[in-house]
Amino acid sequence: MSTQSSRRTARLMLSPSVILLLVWMIVPLALTLYFSTQRYNLLYPDRSGFIWFQNYTRFVFSPGFLEAIVNTLILVVGVLVITVVFGILIALLIDRPMWGQGPVRILVISPFFIMPPVAALIWKNMFMNPTNGLFAEAAKFLGMAPFDFLGEAPLASIILIVAWQWLPFATLILLTALQSLSSEELEAAEMDGASAVRRFWYIMLPHLARSITVVILIQTIFLLGIFGEILVTTNGGPGTASTTLPFLIYKEALLDFDAGTAAAGGVVAVILANIVAIFLMRAVGKNLDA
Repeated sequence: MSTQSSRRTARLMLSPSVILLLVWMIVPLALTLYFSTQRYNLLYPDRSGFIWFQNYTRFVFSPGFLEAIVNTLILVVGVLVITVVFGILIALLIDRPMWGQGPVRILVISPFFIMPPVAALIWKNMFMNPTNGLFAEAAKFLGMAPFDFLGEAPLASIILIVAWQWLPFATLILLTALQSLSSEELEAAEMDGASAVRRFWYIMLPHLARSITVVILIQTIFLLGIFGEILVTTNGGPGTASTTLPFLIYKEALLDFDAGTAAAGGVVAVILANIVAIFLMRAVGKNLDA
């Protein structure tokens, strides 16, 4: 069989899955674009009509849009900083030979297998409850007044919850990269008198650069769509203090019943996410080519 015939056969075999994938992606996107140009309220579906780009202007110039964008960026950056920094520290810790290394590694990655709403409920009721949560009991034991995390620092609390969920992912990626580092290089640096800090800064950290970039890229794509943790813990409040872009779209669709504006918000969110993804992909490409 010739090379051209083999390629034709391979494309023919792949075509059903590719077509299914395109339909699965294009149909919802097309419907979203359609409804984003319609005046469509779920309470009054008979009053729909074509209004061009009014939904986009209504969404972008709504009072909570800029705050939602800022909250989304703070959430993403905060989680990335925590997961990368502590991911490196934990990877360095569990990479060293120790008793019970296997069970420790399993415990470290276990939060990643807990569903986000369940994890949020655990943190909300068991840890951050200002009346009988573990943090409140610890504060009482120390003679301090309990702190209402979700009421006084809602966005920081959500960042902590989401970072706890994503920390195992960053740790696994960084641990894998750390284990691929040549021990001979570290031993040579140690014999030359390099301290542990210098060995980390000049040998380990440059070796981890590509893995850190991959962690940032993958986590950012997922973190831009964080929703369940906010719904379960703060419901976007107090006020709009923890309202992010996905939660703002949810409010437009299912609380205000404005499907048209929510669809426009979804298109805006997709555009912003693609801009971030393209920027990060270029950063990853430069890092990998370096």
